[in-house]
Amino acid sequence: MIVYAECSFFIPESHSLKAKRSVLKRMLDRVKNSYNVSIAEIDHQDLWQRTTIAIVATASSKDAAEREVKRVIGFLESNPEWELSNSTLDYY
Repeated sequence: MIVYAECSFFIPESHSLKAKRSVLKRMLDRVKNSYNVSIAEIDHQDLWQRTTIAIVATASSKDAAEREVKRVIGFLESNPEWELSNSTLDYY
């Protein structure tokens, strides 16, 4: 089973692409080192205060993959430097 999530975030304190990338890189690296998922920025690379991130998990059961993706989303939401504005889950 494959679970795919897209999460859009608003970064209110970011006033440059450099500041945005600093927040984004720190969070993506933490996820890659702590969770069994693939993660990448997929949209809004040229905007200062917005980003969309894709998260993908694979497992033998839907519940295991979904649980891992939801753990990652919860971790990302816990960062006070940005706000989750939208998220979607798809199953394949």
